[in-house]
Amino acid sequence: MTDDAWRRCSACKEPIALRAPYWACNVSTCNRVRTALVFCSVSCWEVHLPEARHREAWAVEKQAPARPDAAAPAPKPARAPAAFSAPKAGARAPRRRLVRPAETPPQDDVPREVLVVASRLKDYVRARSGMNTSDGVLGPLSEILRQVADQAIRNAERDGRKTVLDRDVPKP
Repeated sequence: MTDDAWRRCSACKEPIALRAPYWACNVSTCNRVRTALVFCSVSCWEVHLPEARHREAWAVEKQAPARPDAAAPAPKPARAPAAFSAPKAGARAPRRRLVRPAETPPQDDVPREVLVVASRLKDYVRARSGMNTSDGVLGPLSEILRQVADQAIRNAERDGRKTVLDRDVPKP
C-alpha cells in the first residue's frame, strides 16, 4: 500500500486514498470493528450482497480520513491460542449442557383463554358424527391442551432445550 492510501477495498483490494470518497454498507453487521467493510465503488459494494444476504441494504458514501491513523480500527487484544487435546481412547462424548428452566410464571399470570378454534372443532364434530357442539366444550378441551403443553415444556427442559419440539408432546 502506498503512503497516501487509507485502507484497501474489501472487494477488489485496490487502495482507497486518504480524503477519497468510499462506500460502506448501511447494515450494522458490515460496519462492526471486526468486519469494517469499505468499498472503493458502488459496484464493489454490490459484490458483497449475494454473500451477505441482507434483507434491505444500500451503499452509504463516506470520506476517508485525512491521516492514515485517524480512523484505524482498534487493535484486537492478544489471546492465547486454545489448547487442543485429542480425546482419550474410550472417552465418552461430552454431555449436553442443561438449560436451567425459566422461572415458571404463577398460575394467575398464565392466560386462560380458549385455545381451540371453535369453528374448526364444530366442523370436525359435524363432519365426523353429524352432531352439533356446545360452546361449553371449548373450556375443558383448552384445559386438556394446557396440560399436554405443560408436559411438553417439561420434556424439553429435561432434554436441555429451549424449544418445544413435536417429540416432546406426549402420545395419546
